[in-house]
Amino acid sequence: MRGSVESYLLVQPEVEQALADGLAVVALESTLLAHGLPWPDNIEVALQAEQAVRRSGAVPATIAVLAGRLCIGLSREQVERIAHGQGFFKASAADLGPLLASGADGATTVSATVVAAARAGIRVMATGGIGGVHRGDAFDISCDLTTLASEPVAVVSAGAKAILDLPRTLEYLETLGVPVIGYGTADLPAFYTPSSGLKLLHRVDGAESAARALRSHFAIHSRRGVLLCNPIPESEALPNELVERAMQAALQAAESMQVGGKALTPFLLGRIATETGLQSVRANRALIVDNARVAGEVAVSLSGLRNAA
Repeated sequence: MRGSVESYLLVQPEVEQALADGLAVVALESTLLAHGLPWPDNIEVALQAEQAVRRSGAVPATIAVLAGRLCIGLSREQVERIAHGQGFFKASAADLGPLLASGADGATTVSATVVAAARAGIRVMATGGIGGVHRGDAFDISCDLTTLASEPVAVVSAGAKAILDLPRTLEYLETLGVPVIGYGTADLPAFYTPSSGLKLLHRVDGAESAARALRSHFAIHSRRGVLLCNPIPESEALPNELVERAMQAALQAAESMQVGGKALTPFLLGRIATETGLQSVRANRALIVDNARVAGEVAVSLSGLRNAA
């Protein structure tokens, strides 16, 4: 009879060994494979992200729900199956229990990946951009934020997705007590662009200083995460005017077609890709891989601090 956390986890041997040895491991989401990017960009960027983690000296652990098991680390065949597959549920943290009980398949969002990482003992995750407070009057807030407030995982991202209300998202993170730290920046990144114009209270420069900040944070807050914001590389950033024009067109289309719920974010990202002539897809790919690189470097520095203690 399954009831313990361990009975639902299926940890890939390489990841399991790395964790046992105190080595660096970086969690990666799988929803970009099933819902975030079109084929073949999805499979290419997922594999590039894993390679970026490895080049940093860490072990990648892409996470998904497969046949009712929470898989921590995927094989190449499993990654390809998700990238090609249809019917993968877009799983947030709240969906994990029902999915595991039903034996279904699910691609994990940031919140679900953070929960899975925390249960496996992984302290660093990389993604493109987190969810947050949506634009408009609707009380539509991603559970990525509340999950960060309750799980001890540092998420490396290019801020929150640009389709969101960034000032309200930053304010909500402050309300939840989640530290937002700029990685080489004093501004909140705006996903496709390096800066939103919103100032951050905390900044670190380099993996070692980031790791020291994370070690101190987790020592004091054993059940609370951190958002580590790594701006998109300048060479890959899009013009602010192009992004804003594309977002407005996408938001208007979503409103006219009454798109909402879990379908809203992939719909908006798809329309933005069309409006920018796929430039947004290129930028999205670049920032995901760069975040994986940074996450790997930070995870290596963090494991070094722990092993030296």
